[in-house]
Amino acid sequence: MNEESDMTGTPIVLANGEGDRRWFLGGGTHTWKLRATDTDGAMFAFEDALTLGKMTPLHTHPDTDETIFVLEGDILANIDGVEHAVSAGGMTYTPRGVPHAFTVRSATARLLSLQTPGTADAFYWEASEPAISDGPGPVDFDRVGQVAQSTRATQILGPPPFPMNQPAIAQ
Repeated sequence: MNEESDMTGTPIVLANGEGDRRWFLGGGTHTWKLRATDTDGAMFAFEDALTLGKMTPLHTHPDTDETIFVLEGDILANIDGVEHAVSAGGMTYTPRGVPHAFTVRSATARLLSLQTPGTADAFYWEASEPAISDGPGPVDFDRVGQVAQSTRATQILGPPPFPMNQPAIAQ
């Protein structure tokens, strides 16, 4: 690299399992790989470990685009009213403002969530707690809703658009 380059950030390398582990109060355990402060606000990324039946409400992110890579397992994503089965190796991209939700259809799933720019970082961080053990953490949908309102990073539009007893995908 020459002296005229315009490098603004610090390179970050994390091994498998490294990063701040937090219980998201909507369900799942996040392992943070990048915070918005690490990327000068450009993006943030976390790995999400989930179990069968985890559903998000129908929601939108008014100021961020969301990309989800399915690392393990199977999800059913509803993006702008259209359902998509997505398995390991697949991904979804949801532009800002587009209503979406997902549910886990396998016993477990691991997702890598990336949002650009990083303006919604505060929502996920404030709607979670440090994970103090392995396994599921507390769930507090009221707090998630309050943080969504206070940060304005997520707008909850309604309940999950999926049947509550959706069949699992055979592994």
